[in-house]
Amino acid sequence: MDREYLTAPCGLDCFNCNVFEENLTDESKAKMADYRKIPLDEVACKGCRAEDGKCRYAESDCATWECAKRKGVAYCFECAEFPCGLLAPSAKGANYPHNMKVYNLCRMKLNGIDAWAEESASIRKRYYEGTFVVGQGPVLD
Repeated sequence: MDREYLTAPCGLDCFNCNVFEENLTDESKAKMADYRKIPLDEVACKGCRAEDGKCRYAESDCATWECAKRKGVAYCFECAEFPCGLLAPSAKGANYPHNMKVYNLCRMKLNGIDAWAEESASIRKRYYEGTFVVGQGPVLD
C-alpha cells in the first residue's frame, strides 16, 4: 500500500478511513449505504488522489485539493501560507477526521510522511477514543 499516495493534501489518512475500499467489510459497507441512502457500489472510496480530488462524502468540490493543485504542492504543509483557513477545525462536527488535519500535517512536516504514517493509526485512535485532558491532549483510558 502506497501510504503517501493515500494521504490527502490536507493531511487526511485515507488508508485508515473506514470507507477506504480496503478497509470495508460487507457489514460496514451495508451500514454506510443505509446511513447515506446510497447504493452499495458507491460506498467504497479509493482516496482523493485516485478520485482526482473528488470526495464522495463531501457536499461540494474540495477547495483544499484545488488550492494544492494550483500552488503545485503535494501536501499543504509544503505551502508558504500553511496553515490557512481551509484547514481550520470547527467545534461543530468535531468528531470528523477533518479536525486532525493540521496536527497530521505538522507531524508530517516534523518527522516525514513515512514516520507520520506509522503513527497515524494511534493518532486516529486517540482522537476518536481518547478523553481530552487539558495540558495532555487526548488520553486513552
